[in-house]
Amino acid sequence: MTQRALDSSGEQTPGPSRPAMIDAGAELDPVHPMEPPPPAHRPGGLSTAEVAERVARGEVNDVPVRSSRSVTEIVRANVLTRFNLIIGVLWVIMLFVAPIQDSLFGFVIVANTGIGIIQEWRAKKTLDSLAVIGEAKPTVRRDGSAAEISTSEIVLGDLIELGPGDKVVVDGTVAEADSLEIDESLLTGEADPVIKRAGDPVMSGSFVVAGGGAFTATKVGREAYAAQLAEEASRFTLVHSELRSGISTILKYVTWMMVPTAIGLVISQLVVKDNNFKDSVARTVGGIVPMIPEGLVLLTSVAFAIGVVRLGRKQCLVQELPAIEGLARVDVVCLDKTGTLTEGGMDVTEVRPLHGSDEVYVRRVLRAFGSSDPRPNASLQAIIDAYPVDGDGAESWAVTDAMPFSSARKYSGAAFTETDGTVSAWLLGAPDVLLAEDDATLTEIERLNEQGLRVLLLARAEGELNAPGAAAGAAPTALVVLEQRLRPDAGDTLAYFAEQNVATKVISGDNAVSVGAVAGKLGLAGAENTLDARRLPADPDEMATAMEQNAVFGRVTPQQKRDMVAALQSRGHTVAMTGDGVNDVLALKDADIGVSMGSGSEATRAVAQIVLLNNSFATLPSVVAEGRRVIGNITRVATLFLTKTVYSVLLAILVVCFQVEYPFLPRHLTLLSTLTIGVPAFFLALAPNKERAQPHFVRRVMRYAIPSGAIAAAATFTTYLVARHHYSGESALQAETSAATLTLFLVSMWVLAIIARPYTWWRVGLVAAMGLGFLIVLVVPWLQDFFALKLVGAPMPWTAVGIAAAAAALLEFTWRRVGRRFGA
Repeated sequence: MTQRALDSSGEQTPGPSRPAMIDAGAELDPVHPMEPPPPAHRPGGLSTAEVAERVARGEVNDVPVRSSRSVTEIVRANVLTRFNLIIGVLWVIMLFVAPIQDSLFGFVIVANTGIGIIQEWRAKKTLDSLAVIGEAKPTVRRDGSAAEISTSEIVLGDLIELGPGDKVVVDGTVAEADSLEIDESLLTGEADPVIKRAGDPVMSGSFVVAGGGAFTATKVGREAYAAQLAEEASRFTLVHSELRSGISTILKYVTWMMVPTAIGLVISQLVVKDNNFKDSVARTVGGIVPMIPEGLVLLTSVAFAIGVVRLGRKQCLVQELPAIEGLARVDVVCLDKTGTLTEGGMDVTEVRPLHGSDEVYVRRVLRAFGSSDPRPNASLQAIIDAYPVDGDGAESWAVTDAMPFSSARKYSGAAFTETDGTVSAWLLGAPDVLLAEDDATLTEIERLNEQGLRVLLLARAEGELNAPGAAAGAAPTALVVLEQRLRPDAGDTLAYFAEQNVATKVISGDNAVSVGAVAGKLGLAGAENTLDARRLPADPDEMATAMEQNAVFGRVTPQQKRDMVAALQSRGHTVAMTGDGVNDVLALKDADIGVSMGSGSEATRAVAQIVLLNNSFATLPSVVAEGRRVIGNITRVATLFLTKTVYSVLLAILVVCFQVEYPFLPRHLTLLSTLTIGVPAFFLALAPNKERAQPHFVRRVMRYAIPSGAIAAAATFTTYLVARHHYSGESALQAETSAATLTLFLVSMWVLAIIARPYTWWRVGLVAAMGLGFLIVLVVPWLQDFFALKLVGAPMPWTAVGIAAAAAALLEFTWRRVGRRFGA
């Protein structure tokens, strides 16, 4: 069987019968050889007994919904890491050669990994439960009646009904077709919808753009084409994440620095220095462990996971974790008016007959029109509600042909045989499409549009509905004036984006002036700058300029929405697209972040990274805020972790160059890391943060971490050298280590104090608590012994404090200099 698509001239051209998968990575054949012939069409569908028989044979669509990683994958990803391997080996060594207090770093890693697993498991539970809530339920005919069932309950041979916006969930053969048009762009890349007739194949993953019908399932479960695609790219694939890629880059450079430095330290401590073997091993490990920013990856995962849980409580399904980050980086939001700024329903406020048409007859036509489409859109539903069939004769009109609404045509049609035998054909749609450009009626329509009203034109067609000139030759009969219901929360959301310097573009298939009036009622800045997309330049650069200069666009076709997103992206904008209709799918797929309404078509939910299950546009600020919290806080704590890495590497290099004992045991650096990085970073990473997300994560972190680490290393090593000259005797090394530890702690605390700004009561309390913790260690005798920290005399500890104070002043100067030069 060969699919046929209509080209621009109206001729039929052969299309591929087997959609080719564009994504590289695997060669999947959507149609297996030697497939069985399609089952005979049975209008009533399968019987209960036949369904039970197929279930017993395993012919069920049992592909599991994977909205997140499995528990096994979560455990493996958190446990089997490069740094956990390194630390695990060092931990085992320390357990054999040193007291338990020098092995504390291993227990910290175990605890951190456990926290990471638990948080991601919580996020998985949230994702899975929301995915079930948001899952579309196809309508299946069984025993002669139609009912909605879960996709996992579909069996081979089921008769599945289709309507506009429905996604084809399994492979099949068309059994019934009523002007059925299916978009296979997600499978083939071809944007033009394909007209389907009885006997034509349909592929899972495609969706209906117009018309209706039913198809018989011929492949279910893992045999279906969409299931094969899902095996190659499950929903846990990640959108581009600058945060994740930046951290990966940092870890790659850290590994390169760590290996030669660690080798030099091992040789220095074990070969060059003639010390006690076990003590040398402990100090060598003490130098290697702090080079590893092991908590940074963990904290990033935890921050994302907690973000998913928080948004899940607001009925927001984040299908890809870094989408939270992506929306926070967005600087242009493209909104579809219907379903986003306005609620789904509309009300008919007035019908104006044209050119002396009889108003009673017009209402009769509208009543009949309402019965022509079994799946009416919002506009037609408003007409059905306003003019229900009530016995004036319209109910006896026979529908002889119907043409469902298409966003490409901008109108629908129906043909009737009236009570007296008269045959008539009617079109209902956009006046500026159905009327000539110089028609005087357009002036009247323009005034209505300026009031934010939506206007449809009822026109009598000459000849057949599908005739090429049907719209051009139609006779205007009446105007149907509709009032749209504004979403009560849309105005506040638009105001939020304006405050955050995020440009808002309203893109709609409706009249531009009408859309602009609606946007103006909601307080959108620049709502008066409207543009009819039919006058939009085709050149991408000129289109980008028009997009930047205007805020409202009307009469936009689905392909134009896609082009508009691409044009904005070509100017360096990060674009989010929201929508709920089938005509939004292509743009949602191409945008940096796609946001779908939960009540939207399943096709839009399938391609979107974020689904607003409560259908509330007002949830978007929460997503943006969550993303900014994650990005801003991870940038803060990454500076803490990498400052430690820098000073650890530099201290190791200085020790090798000066041929001295490494000043710290693992217990000292475990204590410092816990108080100045580990505990504070956990709280700072989860704190509120409304800073706008900035690009160049790696550069922003390293331009602060490198000088901070260098200052900390220089101050600490200076104290250590001074202490080596000050102390002598058998316990001199412990006194020298204590003095150096004091300096390093104070400098690290100052870095923490800078990062914790701007101060709030809990941030001040956090920093103070960490300082108090270290003070307790210094004054409690058994903690002194446990951590081998004891300040000896007064001159050297005060010298250590003085060096730390000088380093703190240098830190302040450096951070302000960097901030002025590069921006905060």
